[in-house]
Amino acid sequence: MLRAIIWAPPGPRYMDGADKGMSVASESAKDAIVDIRNVHFSRGTRPIFAGLNVSVRRGKVTAIMGPSGTGKTTMLRMITRQLVPSSGAVIVDGQDIGELNNRDMYALRRRMGMLFQNGALLTDYSVFENVAFPLREHTKLPGELIRHIVLTKLHAVGLRGAADLMPSELSGGMARRVALARAIVMDPDLLLYDEPFAGLDPISMGVVMRLIRVTNDVLGLTSIVVSHDVHEISNVADYCYVISEGRVVGEGKPKALLDSQSELVRQFMRGDADGPVPFHYPAPDYRSQLFEEG
Repeated sequence: MLRAIIWAPPGPRYMDGADKGMSVASESAKDAIVDIRNVHFSRGTRPIFAGLNVSVRRGKVTAIMGPSGTGKTTMLRMITRQLVPSSGAVIVDGQDIGELNNRDMYALRRRMGMLFQNGALLTDYSVFENVAFPLREHTKLPGELIRHIVLTKLHAVGLRGAADLMPSELSGGMARRVALARAIVMDPDLLLYDEPFAGLDPISMGVVMRLIRVTNDVLGLTSIVVSHDVHEISNVADYCYVISEGRVVGEGKPKALLDSQSELVRQFMRGDADGPVPFHYPAPDYRSQLFEEG
């Protein structure tokens, strides 16, 4: 049965450090909707993952963070089986997706929603038709019911009045909200966000932050958010993973990670310019290179 969002803005969520050190792995297996187990993956000769382990609990907002180029978006593509690991397993809702045939995988994907970094709206379709597109492709619902569902989802993201606009007429924040309405129009169990705050002004960022929390809680979803925006995601995430050098280097509730024993995790969470991730790219001795003969 298709669900509707009843708009009820939540208060900010702040985590204390009481559960510091608690591992998702200690939760019961049935509580994990996504379980990434000892995954290895390379692009050519460059390793991306070297024993990655991530467990995502049902009903929670889980953040995936880390320096650029650490494979955060690659992990999302593995969850949807756009990419497959060279070894290890990706378990989604109890199913090893590496063992599913195409028909079963497509059925599983219909239970997922995806918010792409740039929104990925269809430029020749109106806002209404962008949101209606998954319903027209995957269901045989009558037009009047499709109209009702689409307007409900657009109302949930505050853009029912923009239904007839074209993507070129939208601001960046509005386009991201339309993309979110499209991502939830099939009432997915799992919602994936790839850098949802990228390029947004502070007001639009605040709106998207609130929508992530509201859609997750009111619709009873599970959300995975890939983001570089530590402060913003820390206000909406229930649990965070920090990935570097192909593996998890830190995990826990957002505030607890600020006091992590890992210098790399502290550097990332605090935004320090130098640390385990150096400011300077590896180079020859500065003085020698300056005065070497050309």
